Amino acid sequence: MNKENAIRRAQVYGFLTEAFLYPRENWTEDIALLTEIVQTLTDNNELPITDYRFPITDYRLPDLQAAHRHTFGIAGSLCYETEYGLPHEYRQSQEMADIAGFYRAFGFNLGGAKRERPDHIAVELEFMHILALKEAYALETGIPEHLEICQAAQARFLQDHVGRWIGLFAQSVAHNAPDSPYATLANFAAAFARADVARLGVRLDAPQLSDVQHTPFDPDFSCAECAVAGLGEQGFVRAEMIGVMRDE
Repeated sequence: MNKENAIRRAQVYGFLTEAFLYPRENWTEDIALLTEIVQTLTDNNELPITDYRFPITDYRLPDLQAAHRHTFGIAGSLCYETEYGLPHEYRQSQEMADIAGFYRAFGFNLGGAKRERPDHIAVELEFMHILALKEAYALETGIPEHLEICQAAQARFLQDHVGRWIGLFAQSVAHNAPDSPYATLANFAAAFARADVARLGVRLDAPQLSDVQHTPFDPDFSCAECAVAGLGEQGFVRAEMIGVMRDE
């Protein structure tokens, strides 16, 4: 456990955050660098992940944008945690509030004219990115209490949220768009999260996709009245980190 490895994990989560949003830049150009980072984490015994090489090459940005629209535009609910297997729409509100509570506790704010829901895969991965950066800062400053808080938050958020559903997300993407680069990306994201779960000693209650039914519709989360509905682009996240480590 050291600062450099925490930064490397933050870099991977940051890469995934940007890659799952509608592409403004060509994330496939950074795959070689990402592979090098993950290889270093593996060699350092930080994350024993083996499924990290991407068979993705020669994508132009317009093609990548088209792939994103094809993969997520036709089934946008794939990207949202609370669309997976909650018993009723009221539980969806409760889960959303729990996620937002994690964010508030660590000064992670969503803003901007366009923004995703708190349960979007990119938003949750960006929160993991922030927590890894905070862990790196805690290691640098040598404050045990801050380090313990950061590690406990990562473990709890993986257990209650990211780790619980990212495998379902990967399976759903593979089912809906098996030839898409996003199927490969989702598979890697799930493998990386599983390795982080193992690193932290988290025990997951992760259901199988065949056992999950779509969460009943809640009109409060409808995009029907959104001005950009149907454009095929997911909104972007603008996260603001209030300090690297909040002083209580």
